[in-house]
Amino acid sequence: MTEDIVNTEIFAELCDAMGADFAAELLDTFLSEASTMLATLKTAVAEDDAEGYRRTAHSIKSNAEIFGAAALADLSRQMELTGLSDAPPPVADLETTWSDTETALKALCDE
Repeated sequence: MTEDIVNTEIFAELCDAMGADFAAELLDTFLSEASTMLATLKTAVAEDDAEGYRRTAHSIKSNAEIFGAAALADLSRQMELTGLSDAPPPVADLETTWSDTETALKALCDE
């Protein structure tokens, strides 16, 4: 299941390139900032802020790609490209994907 959510090869390459401790530190930062990014995304939807929505989806996508979080990156990319034209925007799907991703990434760090 983890491989469907996180590309473990990309995650391993990050750990090899940066060192396991630094990669874990980067991951902790991403995990702690994700709730803020999700809240910002929800606010953008509520305020019909298309640019804020696109920018936040882009940030989530970029961060997810660094850690090999493919499912999260793919959904964020879709959100970035379609903007607020989706009715309703798939924020709930993103939250579910985020939760699965967070669990998978934490499990990889514990290995």
